[in-house]
Amino acid sequence: MPRFFRPVTSAVTYTRWLHLLIGAAIALILAFIYPGLSDPSVADWLLIAVQPIPLVAATAVLPSMRRAEGLQARLMLFPGQHARVPGDDGDSGVSVAPSASWSDRGRTAVWLVLRLEAGCAAMLVTIQLLGTSLALVGAASSDPAEEPGLLLPLPGPDPANALLVPVPIVVLLAVMVAAGRLMTSAARQLLGPSPKERLAALEERTEQLLERNRIARELHDSIGHALTVAVVQAGAARAAADPAFTDRALGAIEETGRAALEDLERVLRVLREDGQRASRRPTLAEADQLLASARASGAKVDTDVSGPVERVPGPVSREAYRMLQEALTNVLRHCGPVPVRVRVAVGERALEIDVSNALPAGTEITGRGGSGLRGIRERATLLGGRAATGPRDGEWQVHVELPLG
Repeated sequence: MPRFFRPVTSAVTYTRWLHLLIGAAIALILAFIYPGLSDPSVADWLLIAVQPIPLVAATAVLPSMRRAEGLQARLMLFPGQHARVPGDDGDSGVSVAPSASWSDRGRTAVWLVLRLEAGCAAMLVTIQLLGTSLALVGAASSDPAEEPGLLLPLPGPDPANALLVPVPIVVLLAVMVAAGRLMTSAARQLLGPSPKERLAALEERTEQLLERNRIARELHDSIGHALTVAVVQAGAARAAADPAFTDRALGAIEETGRAALEDLERVLRVLREDGQRASRRPTLAEADQLLASARASGAKVDTDVSGPVERVPGPVSREAYRMLQEALTNVLRHCGPVPVRVRVAVGERALEIDVSNALPAGTEITGRGGSGLRGIRERATLLGGRAATGPRDGEWQVHVELPLG
């Protein structure tokens, strides 16, 4: 079907027109009281459209009125399950929240008055054009009687008038399409989210993106560390061909895999949002598990821990654990079981973490690092600290400084 005729066959065109006609209901009810609908004149039509304005505008004071109008607009003005429109993304841009300020009430009042007047105009146009079309049917067969209430002049009796019968219908359809689109645009402007609602939605979206990034880093650090340890342990056990070493390697793989599964379960529980409490994230006070896992992989790890690690604030301690985990994983993944020096120093104002290891001969140094090292720098920045990674004096070094206050 040609694109030009699509609005005529779309259900949303007619729900929009019905939405307009419903807006004139209060005017129609009051018109039965005064001035009446028996042969109304042009002045009567103007009075019918004007007299309900104070009553309609006053209802906007009720906060729930904005929600009711928003729900109606979403259902009848925008394509949904009842009327799919090609190219429509389904976002109406209309709020269904109650009025939270006088600005919201003011915009709702303007919308209600606009809907009233547009509804009265739609009712008048519908009556006039449908009545004219019916009158033309009569004019095509006989001398038409005077049609009360019609504002358009009728031609004399002529069978050729039958050709004019569809014209008012076509005009009515064109008006329906144009008026529906204009009211849809007005609804977005007058019933759309207030600046406060837009800011709240933006903040919620930002929080969701930050949470997704944090979860991605968590999975990368935890699962990546477990897989790296498993690969290194399995390779070392096969090369050693020692049953005792193989048992130790399998034990390390089992312990690291179990910890990774716990982290995965915790993250999936957060994603499901099933109301269950997520398990606790590890802190820097539990770094011995990381060091033991690295040692079990064949790396010689020298540690130097100073200061009250258990007193480091929770958020800083948890992120520091992940940074240390990623630094050790990076060593095992790219350099294998080489000697590693780890220094953790807790001062009065800052926490410092240093991880350094010798670079094996033939190792290509790019200085860029992968996503894991980038994640370390991002975590440090979010906590107001800084992190530096790269080669120095024949070693690969990771240096992190995090503020404690």
